[in-house]
Amino acid sequence: MTSDSTASSAALVAILRGVVPDRVLKIGDVLYAAGFRMIEVPLNSPDPFASIAALAACNRPDWIVGAGTVLTSAEVRQTHAAGGRLVVAPNCDPEVIRCALQLGMRVMPGFATATEAFQAIQAGARDLKLFPACTHGPRHLQALRAVLPTSVRVFPVGGVGVADIPAWLAAGAAGFGLGSELFRPEYELEEIAQRAADLVRAVREARRP
Repeated sequence: MTSDSTASSAALVAILRGVVPDRVLKIGDVLYAAGFRMIEVPLNSPDPFASIAALAACNRPDWIVGAGTVLTSAEVRQTHAAGGRLVVAPNCDPEVIRCALQLGMRVMPGFATATEAFQAIQAGARDLKLFPACTHGPRHLQALRAVLPTSVRVFPVGGVGVADIPAWLAAGAAGFGLGSELFRPEYELEEIAQRAADLVRAVREARRP
């Protein structure tokens, strides 16, 4: 894997909704080889904390793993106890944000409106998840970028495919959360590898001057 590919995928979050602990390490290896450096295991997956613990135990210094669909501070603490250092939520809950930051974790709360975005920022978040991205579109993000602090990174999540990446990046996206576009429980490793490579390539080409 070239450093260019890794840099292109550094802001891509792999969302492994439905992954099982028995498969998670092999899937993690495939994604790492493709250049992914952030992995999210949604908490509505089977035995999610076991999967998070297995990924965290790999001790790769340049990646971060954690939980998605995190709704409570208790779930933040469980994620941290399992070795996770990433918290992703579908909503903006200041208590969840503050709890994650107090534990030294990276937190990515969900938002759809400027009001929700600034609530998250006031609570300390600097990474925001625009969700669901497919029902808002790049023009929504472009308008929001005019008022959001330049230090705040926005990650569109939900329905973003290879063909959508250039428009989102042009609108100001810092990266993406990728779910079914990358992984479903029924996908074989070869398909996951191909999807990961296609997404990394799309980001690299869209960022090329």
